Amino acid sequence: MTSTHTQQFDEQALRDALAQADKPVLVDFYADWCPPCKVIAPTIDKTAESFAGRAIVAKLDTDAHPKLAKEFGVKSIPTTVIFLGGKEINRFIGVVSQADLTRALEAAGTQVAA
Repeated sequence: MTSTHTQQFDEQALRDALAQADKPVLVDFYADWCPPCKVIAPTIDKTAESFAGRAIVAKLDTDAHPKLAKEFGVKSIPTTVIFLGGKEINRFIGVVSQADLTRALEAAGTQVAA
């Protein structure tokens, strides 16, 4: 389940966002059966609300898209990856705090402004 600010990505949406986004893209690689993924879900949603208009925040179900998970080197879930200009600039494995996500997205936003 996603908030109104969190998008649900499929393969095409992810590729489009990475190719076209002019702001940071945060992707939460998760699975519905994963307890730690459920723990981090509210943090992802709150981060999406906080960065509305400044970042794209999305979730990608690794069970529905195993080839993408493999392509992006996701070996454990949850994995949260921040992209800028189509390139990975930060990665968190496991449950991560909202403060850590905020710092990483703010740093990515500074790179956009530069």
